[in-house]
Amino acid sequence: MGLLKRIINLFKANANDALDKMEDAEKMLKQMVLDMEESINKATVSIAKAIANEKNLEKRINQARIESKDWEEKARQALGAGREDLARQALEKKAIADKNLVDLQPLHAQAKESSNKLREQLNQLKNKLAEAKSRQSTLVARSQAAKATKEINKSLSGVGTDAFADFDKYEEKIMNLEAEASAYEQLAGENHDLEAEFKKLSANADVDANLLELKKSMGMLPASNEEQTNQ
Repeated sequence: MGLLKRIINLFKANANDALDKMEDAEKMLKQMVLDMEESINKATVSIAKAIANEKNLEKRINQARIESKDWEEKARQALGAGREDLARQALEKKAIADKNLVDLQPLHAQAKESSNKLREQLNQLKNKLAEAKSRQSTLVARSQAAKATKEINKSLSGVGTDAFADFDKYEEKIMNLEAEASAYEQLAGENHDLEAEFKKLSANADVDANLLELKKSMGMLPASNEEQTNQ
């Protein structure tokens, strides 16, 4: 598994864990950016080691080339001086340098390819980090808006509406009390009117009796049949 893929998988795992909690969007996103930066720092260290290994192999290859040429030159000098034995020894040293050169070249090519891939992956990570930072504030705002909408919809859907329901019930009770008070007031008014009428009748009867008695004493009433017979 490539370095970039391992880092992305690690980042996804951390992101999913944080998204499940969703306690603080701003803190969460900030931590995710910090995790990406830490991953990039680790990748940079790995790339630096890979580049150092590539440069070391390149240095050893150049050294092997120089040694091969140097020992070949010494072999020529020895042959020119009539020292075939020295020339043979020089050529043996040259063969060792050539063998090192042959062995090191594929290793260097592989190391160079690996470091180039790591550089490309690091650039991709840096681009993703730059994109994440540019979108961080937008995501925080969207998260806050989503939370607010969720709370409102929660209330409208009947969750958390106990206070509104109690308020409506209390209002209904007050309306019932007002209706009962009005009914008692009406009944009380009717009873009062009835009593007033009876009192009025009683008062009128007393007045009529007194008026009749007064007329009688003044001789203003016609004599009854009994009185006419006595006369």
